[in-house]
Amino acid sequence: MTLSGPVILAVLFAALLHASWNALIKSAPDKALDTGLVHSIGVLFALPLLAFTGLPDAAAWPYLAASALVHVAYYIALAGAYQHGDLGLTYPVMRGTAPLLVALGSHTLIGERLSATAWAGVVAVCVGVVVLGLSPASMHAARGSRNKALRFALFNALVIAFYTVVDGLGVRAAGDAGAYVAALFVIDGIPYLLLVLWRRGPAGRAAAMAYLARRARIAWLGTLASLGSYAIALWAMTRAPVAVVAALRETSVLFAVLIGVLWLREPFGAHRAVGVVVILAGVLALRAG
Repeated sequence: MTLSGPVILAVLFAALLHASWNALIKSAPDKALDTGLVHSIGVLFALPLLAFTGLPDAAAWPYLAASALVHVAYYIALAGAYQHGDLGLTYPVMRGTAPLLVALGSHTLIGERLSATAWAGVVAVCVGVVVLGLSPASMHAARGSRNKALRFALFNALVIAFYTVVDGLGVRAAGDAGAYVAALFVIDGIPYLLLVLWRRGPAGRAAAMAYLARRARIAWLGTLASLGSYAIALWAMTRAPVAVVAALRETSVLFAVLIGVLWLREPFGAHRAVGVVVILAGVLALRAG
């Protein structure tokens, strides 16, 4: 499997979608509730898709179960990271360290072999993404809050790497990328939302439900972006190595930084410009590899 031009363009579009729904979560007044809402709404879109595609092959269901469980940890860490840190800090750290872990995991578990140039591209993307996240422009928050945000982000990098490898295996076993994505989104988001509501207790549940009703008008946009982003990425993993797709998808940090600067009014500096250049060099290496 090789990384063709159409696959590159599709994954770059997926990266833009991914950064967009993450920016929506970061800008939300209640990160945990919005995270749960965005992904629970996915059921409304996934059920019709599943009716069209049919169920994935039986071999994919163990991967779906594992992925749904791991995604609960992902949503917890995601909301925690955005609660304590800027999008420009936490998003690059979460996304930047994961591709290298995916590359190592796919080499061990899937037996994928990357060329030296592709490995250089994976490493360059990771380094560039982390440089963006650890730039002085991102480090202006109070030390305690920043450190807590980084702990959430680094933990989430491990979670992201794990579910990426699991879903890379699962989508290949499913026989149909669309069926796998639809089934995943049917079982994925609601457990986390129920967990958030349970933790609010009886006293806070009424206010939480009112909040969800207000945010539903915009949350469905995040749902479509999330569903589309991951569907494209999993489809690409059936046509190119998992590690290469995972690394290319993390160009989403470029879009996240742009959104953070233009929409969330986060600062930008020369340090981040260096990170952008390193990421672009990594993308070129991935294509050449």
